[in-house]
Amino acid sequence: MNTEEVQIPPRDKAEILAQALPYIRKFHGKTMVIKYGGNAMTDPALQQDFAEDVVLLKLVGINPVVVHGGGPQIEAALKRLGKEGRFIQGMRVTDAETMEVVEWVLAGEVQQDIVGLINQAGGKAVGLTGRDGGLIRARKLKMVDQKDPTLEHDVGQVGDIEFIDPSVVKALQDDAFIPVVSPIGFGAENESYNINADVVAARLAMELQAEKLLMLTNIPGVLDKQGQLLPELTPGDIDDLVADGTISGGMLPKIAGALDAAKSGVNAVHIIDGRVPHALLLEVLTDQAFGTMIKNA
Repeated sequence: MNTEEVQIPPRDKAEILAQALPYIRKFHGKTMVIKYGGNAMTDPALQQDFAEDVVLLKLVGINPVVVHGGGPQIEAALKRLGKEGRFIQGMRVTDAETMEVVEWVLAGEVQQDIVGLINQAGGKAVGLTGRDGGLIRARKLKMVDQKDPTLEHDVGQVGDIEFIDPSVVKALQDDAFIPVVSPIGFGAENESYNINADVVAARLAMELQAEKLLMLTNIPGVLDKQGQLLPELTPGDIDDLVADGTISGGMLPKIAGALDAAKSGVNAVHIIDGRVPHALLLEVLTDQAFGTMIKNA
């Protein structure tokens, strides 16, 4: 605990807690899917904040489901092997060797770190990949070129989700566990697929009929050409921002997933700044908004 927290007078603390009450009441029993990535995932102080936030949400009766990325960790592991990561339209090109690295980094190192942090903070986290309980069935992604629809890019063992069976996640949630999902799917021949974590989080939010999808990023939210935060976006706004190049690269799958989720009944999709300590708690249990909210109309 830092000194700032200690110095808050008791009355102010009580006031802060009381302000969270309407949000706790509103979201009690609801599911929230949290995409965890970026700085929040690599800075030790922010890691601890994140784990505490997730545990607190669970304790007040909200059901958090964590889907994690691991781009920087995969990149570091590939470098150690002398391999250079390559991306096309924001997706990692994944040959067989890269897929092996992706599996042991995501399902081994990263997932178990997150499970450990949440358990250390007093929660009961369980790690899953797409194979567990047949959670994520996938096929090879056919990636069409954005500028020339007749061109198709081969990105290797990158998966396109065929279907998600959320029953294992629901069973864990109902039993006071916090599921932590690695974005790895399996195919008809039991082959592995690397799937964009933003896409997995969005589809899982749809299947679970989540109240919110919260995506932690390394930026304040979606920014315009001048670098100003756009607090709210509609599908029409997003089309314009993609067309003029404001939204590009790794932000494309994030925004596409967020938009799909918003259109499919997820009540609110938030792209929030994971560099803000306790951003998750502030977003869910206070009227303080961090980042960009995507609306379905």
